[in-house]
Amino acid sequence: MRKTELLVPASSLEVLKVAVIYGADAVYIGGEVFGLRANAKNFSLEEMREGIAFAHARQVRVYVTVNILAHNRDLEGVRQYLLELKEIHPDALIISDPAIFMMAKEIAPEIEIHISTQANNTNYGTYLFWYKQGAKRVVSARELSLQEIKEIREQIPDELEIETFVHGAMCISYSGRCLLSSFLTGRDANQGACTHPCRWKYALVEETRPGEYMPVLENDRGTYIFNSKDLCMIEHIPELMDCGIDSFKIEGRMKAALYVAVVARTYRLAIEDYKKSPDCYRERLPFYRSEIAKCTNRQFTTGFFFGKPNEEAQIYDSSTYQKEYTYLGLIGGQDKNGHYRLEQRNKFSVGEQIEVMKPNGENRLVSVKGIWDEDGKEIESCPHAKQIISVDLGCELSEFDILRRKEG
Repeated sequence: MRKTELLVPASSLEVLKVAVIYGADAVYIGGEVFGLRANAKNFSLEEMREGIAFAHARQVRVYVTVNILAHNRDLEGVRQYLLELKEIHPDALIISDPAIFMMAKEIAPEIEIHISTQANNTNYGTYLFWYKQGAKRVVSARELSLQEIKEIREQIPDELEIETFVHGAMCISYSGRCLLSSFLTGRDANQGACTHPCRWKYALVEETRPGEYMPVLENDRGTYIFNSKDLCMIEHIPELMDCGIDSFKIEGRMKAALYVAVVARTYRLAIEDYKKSPDCYRERLPFYRSEIAKCTNRQFTTGFFFGKPNEEAQIYDSSTYQKEYTYLGLIGGQDKNGHYRLEQRNKFSVGEQIEVMKPNGENRLVSVKGIWDEDGKEIESCPHAKQIISVDLGCELSEFDILRRKEG
């Protein structure tokens, strides 16, 4: 059995730290330029430096995306950016464009290069091509089945690593190479500026009847012919392990800390349970299912892993998110009175029952005993998000514990 890496996304320095604490073996991030999530908060070079130091101190690797499809105007800026990345030395660069690949080999040959899914890696010949160019890892296209991935592993050198998306949002396009956003809004998905038109609700308009929108119904909620359910393979860890995949990749570089913590912790527990005993993994499947449902999602699918989805398991869905839990905040240190500090993300009140989520897999229901504002004044609730407060939950807490509330 190959060693399996759990690769988790991070949209900010705070989320990187959460990913590390909640079970990631590696974290992938984007800088302020030349990545495919231009609308994420992303990292300044100084934040990257701090994040890499935090991760490395805990034996976790950090990969940086430089995976746009570059135009002529981008190349000089990319060169300068690679020189800057060379100084802070991430563990790998994720690249899709051959021109950027060649630059990275020239400027920072000591940094591993991983070939992005944007390069449409659908066969073992493509993997071998990138291996001969010096790539350490290739990210498989989302269109591949488990059988195809297994065949690729059989045809490539042992030292060439396979990385595969196992959870998160999916693009309805060829491995993410989509022109919808550029065509409809002028914002290029392949330059990191996607407006996600695949999630929009569509209707039919007849040319001589402007303003008359006629629905083309897939179901009673409308037509979402481009919109995918979210990928989830938590129930299929054995099949993934059997394929020879080296890195299980979570999608979500736009996601907040709660999503990252829930998904990272659940997959970490599932992987470790399976390594201990397949029976242990099977017995805990209900727990994994219930946990993974606690983060926002669009309903789940296994995508193309078991072949082209049939009607019963169709990949398309409405753009409606399901949300069972609300993120309340991340525990920091203690104040002079022994109360726990946090940056509140959503409102909660004294007397309310909330849940403490711990990195080790424990969930603890508690009642809020007290809340204090930044000036130490006791308050009943704090209505403003992103305000620093202190709390007493009647129990001992640790830094990076997450507070969340069940809705409904």
